Amino acid sequence: MTNRIERQFEHQEPIEAGSALLRSLLILGMSLAPVAAMADLGDARTIASGLANPRGIAFAPNGALYVAEAGSGGPGPCNLSPVPGNGLRCYGETGAITRILGDGSVKRVLTGLPSMVLLRDGTVEGGVTDVAFFGTTAFVTMGWGGNPADRAALGGKSALFGALLQMAPSGTYKVLADIAAYEAEFNPGGGNPDSNPYNTVAQPGRRIVVDPGANALVEVLANGRTRTFAVPPRLPGLPPFMAGREPVPTSVVEGPDGALYVGQLTSFPFWQGTSSVLRISSDGSSIETYASGFTAVVDLAFDTGGALYVLEVARGQAPPFPPPNPGLGIGRLLRVCPGGAPEVLLTGLEFASGLAIGPDDAAYLTNRGSSPTDGEVLRLPLTSCP
Repeated sequence: MTNRIERQFEHQEPIEAGSALLRSLLILGMSLAPVAAMADLGDARTIASGLANPRGIAFAPNGALYVAEAGSGGPGPCNLSPVPGNGLRCYGETGAITRILGDGSVKRVLTGLPSMVLLRDGTVEGGVTDVAFFGTTAFVTMGWGGNPADRAALGGKSALFGALLQMAPSGTYKVLADIAAYEAEFNPGGGNPDSNPYNTVAQPGRRIVVDPGANALVEVLANGRTRTFAVPPRLPGLPPFMAGREPVPTSVVEGPDGALYVGQLTSFPFWQGTSSVLRISSDGSSIETYASGFTAVVDLAFDTGGALYVLEVARGQAPPFPPPNPGLGIGRLLRVCPGGAPEVLLTGLEFASGLAIGPDDAAYLTNRGSSPTDGEVLRLPLTSCP
């Protein structure tokens, strides 16, 4: 596995780029060197800053905004990153769920969650990736990235990596399901065992968790029982990777029609315009393409009028290949109005990772999601679809 990745970056041989290990670490750690973004944030304004690797966001029923902070790691134990050349990554319990109120006050309501970051630059390779609500109960998604069996050697709270937690308003929590263990046992997407839960939608009686490491969506019932909900199909090959590409689902949201909509990161080098948003029936039995032409999708949201918002995290690679230049971290926010084509609303984002539409009908985004100290939440006013 390691040799395949080394060959890919050092020699650009025509092998499949979407290895399970690589796709997981890219979606959580963003550990390739980014290309500088040209800021053009328009009417977006910062409402919270100083966050540690912020990821997914969600509104509680009382209107408070909650942010998943993947954390800044800690003193260890450390082990070697699965990505060649990344060096050591170190464990700490610095992950958190943070609440932002309408007056701008910020409070970490759940702290002490496990976090893994690279020693060299603080890039995350394991930690909190998302928060979702059903009523006043929150569901916290814990990412990992890699073989589930590797968690045990870290000790501490490392068993929480790859899990779905259920959090009460008080901040107390319990493990509802171990998504990484499900991948280790059943491996629904095939290939080497690899789990990196990244995004969750909470519905009556169940939670649907997207695991881009596993290339699958997992259904978690209210009692914690799990099953495979859907496995998105492989994508057609593109030169020089003609064996096909992995879909790498990253995000899931319920649409106004009750179906589930799933965004694709796709696999390295994130060819421009080759990501789609899939529509999956509520029972998981059918999968179809709803909208296409995107690049490296990391999150989705619908507004009350039925418009779909799509968050991208890379500019993407354009032919010819090599050299690879996927523009990691250069993000955009797009909108698809009902019956319309995608339109760009916002550019110049830096490792944007999470998206939510607020009760005020504005878009909220986490930005600088690869920084252990300077992550932020942006608010963008929206106009109605024509």
